[in-house]
Amino acid sequence: MAKRTFSTLETFLIFILVLMTAVTVALLSLLFITSGTTENHKDSSFPSTQSSPATQSSTASQGSTITSGSTTTQAPPVISTPEPPLFQNFSGYHIGVGRADCTGQVADINLMGYGKTGQNARGILTRLYSRAFIMAEPDGSNRVVFVSIDIGMVSQRLRLEVLNRLQSKYGSLYRRDNIILSGTHTHSGPAGFFQYTMFVIASEGFSNRTFEYMVTGIVKSIETAHKNMKPGKIFINKGIVEGAQINRSPSSYLQNPESERARYSSNTDKEMVVLKMEDLNGAELGLLSWFAIHPVSMNNSNHLVNSDNMGYASYLFEQEKNKGYLPGQGPYVAAFASSNLGDVSPNILGPHCVNTGESCDNANSSCPIGGSSMCIAMGPGEDMLNSTQIIGRIIYQRAKELYASASQEVTGPLAAAHQWVNMTDVTVQLNSTHTAKTCKPALGYSFAAGTIDGFGNFNFTQGTTVGDPFWDSLRDQILGKPSAEIKECHKPKPILLHTGELTKPHPWHPDIVDVQIITIGSLAITAIPGELTTMSGRRLREAVQTEFATNGMQNMTIVISGLCNVYTHYITTFEEYQAQRYEAASTIYGPHTLSAYIQLFRGLVKAIATDTVANLSRGPEPPFFKQLIAPLIPNVVDRAPTGKTFGDVLQPAKPTYRVTHQTFLTVEKYEAASATWQIVHNDASWETRFYWHKGLLGHSNATIQWYIPDTAQPGIYRIRYFGHNQKKDFLKPVVILPFESTSSTFEVV
Repeated sequence: MAKRTFSTLETFLIFILVLMTAVTVALLSLLFITSGTTENHKDSSFPSTQSSPATQSSTASQGSTITSGSTTTQAPPVISTPEPPLFQNFSGYHIGVGRADCTGQVADINLMGYGKTGQNARGILTRLYSRAFIMAEPDGSNRVVFVSIDIGMVSQRLRLEVLNRLQSKYGSLYRRDNIILSGTHTHSGPAGFFQYTMFVIASEGFSNRTFEYMVTGIVKSIETAHKNMKPGKIFINKGIVEGAQINRSPSSYLQNPESERARYSSNTDKEMVVLKMEDLNGAELGLLSWFAIHPVSMNNSNHLVNSDNMGYASYLFEQEKNKGYLPGQGPYVAAFASSNLGDVSPNILGPHCVNTGESCDNANSSCPIGGSSMCIAMGPGEDMLNSTQIIGRIIYQRAKELYASASQEVTGPLAAAHQWVNMTDVTVQLNSTHTAKTCKPALGYSFAAGTIDGFGNFNFTQGTTVGDPFWDSLRDQILGKPSAEIKECHKPKPILLHTGELTKPHPWHPDIVDVQIITIGSLAITAIPGELTTMSGRRLREAVQTEFATNGMQNMTIVISGLCNVYTHYITTFEEYQAQRYEAASTIYGPHTLSAYIQLFRGLVKAIATDTVANLSRGPEPPFFKQLIAPLIPNVVDRAPTGKTFGDVLQPAKPTYRVTHQTFLTVEKYEAASATWQIVHNDASWETRFYWHKGLLGHSNATIQWYIPDTAQPGIYRIRYFGHNQKKDFLKPVVILPFESTSSTFEVV
């Protein structure tokens, strides 16, 4: 093997990497916060939806976000809320729907998904919501809850805290077995809500503040659904969605047996499942659907918090059903939940070398000049915002059609089964004579390469099956050597990070994982703690359906629900694992991970079908760590520039705007008849943009834009902005002060 040499630039970058790694390791040991149950937070980086920041093309002097100190509290006593009497003499289910804001910080925090250093939140495009659906049998004896949340994924810490708070309020009514929490997988939501070190590092620390917002929003959505329960019916429909997705690892998909691939017409799952919910009078309550697509239409250059393409589909559906309400308000709830999206991209123009324009749809996703960093997949729009709306509208439009024609009623009992499992030590029965085992977690080289939706650093490439002496040596010196056992278990993955053997300051990846199924009559929802690839989802779905049929439950519809309960990266097939592209390198429990999950879910199915759920082992309970790394992004006291005060309008609105197809700005319209200002948009509207620009010495500016739609009514408008700044006097604690700003009026003609 030829000796490797490095350029001056590479040497400098390597030096910086080593320095940053050393600093990070030091911080892991030194920087902690006491989190307890979580702080009781009252102030947001921005107010709630009712007092949200206005957005326009004015620019205002504004304070940065603020972080209150965390406190350790005792868990509250269990106080079971009395159940209202339920009307029982009907056919169907008691149905409750609820939605609540769970946005969290929109500045001074990393965005979760791409793992790109410096991709911090600098404003807001849309609010993030938790959408809850509760179904109970007529006599109230059994109930199940499904919650879809506009976040990257559900962390184990998030779920445990939600369960704790629900138990405090409702006793044993809502439990680990009958509640599924699922993330939509937007890559444009705040990070910082994890407890395992790998994700804490990716988040640049733990944000107790954002964690509290997410927990509060999820719990509130469930509480709202609980209060809104009424007798109703559920109808199901299924259909194909065209033109919204591609497989981003087609060479890996081709590793699967040809006979298996021949059974399917596409290398992605195009089927959407839709549930239509209405009360006994036919009044519409909500929509819950599943579709396999990565919400990465907003790429890794984005800095605005938003819910991406699936969130835009929810926005369109809810706006249509909640006419007269602002976004995020109104009784109707529409959730577009994630499915087996592991290798599915919305960037349907496919990967091309951005420097030459030629295709880079190859096994390494690499370009002749520039390598993998030049190989990027593009969406169908003129920019990422336009692509988000195009893909979101395709999903919305197909859901609308399926919803309108849904006529097959879902009937039958409700059931739920759940176990905690040590995924590092599962013995898998491959056939009658051979067994295999799962592994301690580890990430391969191709994990660092990223994907065509967002490339990594240092020019790692996908499809790497051999390690590099330089990176191996650097890892060994900083983190220690991976054991022979873990290297053997993960073959052919060359291990970059042996996370299952790293425990400081806390374990780097989870050992204890949730497996869970809930059934609603003939519908079974499998809660997957990660990202299944297309073929992995097909295999698991088929195995679960077969197990139901074997045990007397025929014609079950199986839904794959992704990013549920705890995050464990990806789950590929054994064959895809051999190619070691990004998804395989991120399959942290080794080549037999999928087989282990199939075995575990078959056990849950059998328990439900044979009514032996009570005999299932609870499994080892996961940890809830008390001390976590403090946020690494500096948060400074706010200061207004000399001669300015918070809320000053720096660039006034023009006196007149004309509605055009390019569109431009507003928030409140003057109604002459009542002499009042009527809110027409808030910060959850896709027509608005809020940009936060962080300066030096505590100075910052907020830029607000409104893209005026063709439907805007002529009249007089204004923009208002509601913000907070933090102030600290000498030897006194930080205080949070609200302020607001109003633009000059302007006319839309």
